[in-house]
Amino acid sequence: MRWISLSILLLVIAGVLVGTHLASLYQKELLQPLALEEDQVFVVRSGQGFRQIISEMEDRGWIHHAWLAEAHARYHGISGRLQAGEYRVPADIAPAELLDRMARGAVISHQLTIPEGWTAQQFLDAVQAHDALRAMPEPFEPEAVMTMLGRPDMHPEGWFLPDTYVFGRDTPAERIIRMAHEAMERTLERAWNNRAEEHPLDSPYELLILASIVEKETGQSEERAMVAGVFVNRLRRGMRLQTDPTLLYPVGPDVTRLTRAELQRDHPYNTYTRDGLPPTPIALPGQAAINAAANPAETDALFFVSRKDGTHAFSRSYSEHRAAVIKYQLDGDASRYGRR
Repeated sequence: MRWISLSILLLVIAGVLVGTHLASLYQKELLQPLALEEDQVFVVRSGQGFRQIISEMEDRGWIHHAWLAEAHARYHGISGRLQAGEYRVPADIAPAELLDRMARGAVISHQLTIPEGWTAQQFLDAVQAHDALRAMPEPFEPEAVMTMLGRPDMHPEGWFLPDTYVFGRDTPAERIIRMAHEAMERTLERAWNNRAEEHPLDSPYELLILASIVEKETGQSEERAMVAGVFVNRLRRGMRLQTDPTLLYPVGPDVTRLTRAELQRDHPYNTYTRDGLPPTPIALPGQAAINAAANPAETDALFFVSRKDGTHAFSRSYSEHRAAVIKYQLDGDASRYGRR
């Protein structure tokens, strides 16, 4: 009987010692900071299994007993939940915390900012070129993108909302394109549903076209509604819009000045020779420009001219406009003035 009691006591002591050793090993292996020389990056690839991830951590010397990491992951229910992506590994992080970050998908965030006024081609090129995005297969044509979006007969211009898009590494470029397109659809629908009464435009697409012109005409937030008001007044009176950005659109974003010959050359985007709106948007308008086009300022102005300081002078009559052009564009020399 005494021997049985002694055996039990020895087993208990052995169990305590083993437990103490395992607890110490667990503390040292998974809960102690790594104490790296500098922050690092760890990439979990799509389709990579838990044991492959642990093996890479072993190769880097971050853990030394894979079975202990597996036991930890099973106990906490995260062994099958580690998410693909790019993870920042601070120099003082503990392996257990790193595994928890992988289970939560706390990946490094990358971003792409699309400025208001870019063209659809500039947007698509930027998405395709971003090094953290998984590029679309070549050839990468705007028409193919619109087919992918379920709009095969729609011109791509205007259909992507300028914004800052945040994503993890290896996100498909297609996802960002869809996000920007769906954001534009929602923004345009809200603006159209809340447009001013007796608005002269007939469809959300016409609103998108007008918003793109407003976007290109002024970068001043306080002027957008006034610029939209001028164009709406012209449309109501059957006047031509006579806006330079529509002529610049077909020749590309690098051209900023027009020749007299270009002003006189007739084509669908020449709002000096054609009535109404151009056939498509001419840029990607931001939300502010869309809202301004939907709710233009109530104004009698029919003209505006740049003051060369980023703002514009608005006029109700052609004679007022002529005086403003002489004052702000021709340095007071009326002899140089000629109506385009």
